[in-house]
Amino acid sequence: MRIVVTNCNTTQEMTEEIVRGARAAAGPGTTVTGLTPAWGPESAEGWLDSYLSAAAVMDLLRTYDGPAYDAVVMAGFGEHGREGVRELVDVPVVDITEAAAHLACLLGRRYGVVTTLERSCGQIEDSLELAGVGRNCAGVVGTGLSVLDLGGDEARTQAAFLAAAERVCAAGAEVLVLGCAGMTGLQRVVGRSWVFLWWTGWERG
Repeated sequence: MRIVVTNCNTTQEMTEEIVRGARAAAGPGTTVTGLTPAWGPESAEGWLDSYLSAAAVMDLLRTYDGPAYDAVVMAGFGEHGREGVRELVDVPVVDITEAAAHLACLLGRRYGVVTTLERSCGQIEDSLELAGVGRNCAGVVGTGLSVLDLGGDEARTQAAFLAAAERVCAAGAEVLVLGCAGMTGLQRVVGRSWVFLWWTGWERG
């Protein structure tokens, strides 16, 4: 099986980190290829960025001329474009927002999302509702860190994540979901406090 993973922004380093996470989770015989939009936002962190990102990702797939693929994974948490890509291509399209929420629902009755900036929370809530998985969401909480800040000071990232996690757990979340593909690899930082589930899901250890 060949899976194409689309980054929602133009930061190649983030695409590479996402691909590493995808390959670690993929089954034997699965090939993972990462695609980075040629244009669009450097990091998607709000409504404007999200709409630009959606157009860039759809343009990327519309003009793709590489090897045939069996599925698309959209690695933009809460970003727009999911329905458009499903209309564009004739293979299954998995959006990590929807997938992480479904997985979280298998592990607990209510899940919570920890994401980057507070301004991303509304669009994530809307994406979960549109996908039909919003009912079990206890809350979406921002860390106050931008996407590009995630690879910086590990101590600050850990402290911000744990503070946001405590807030969403206090709201009733039994399972935590990482609400940003740029958080791939964060389990190495906070793994002693939380058990990694998938690309974007966490359960309290």
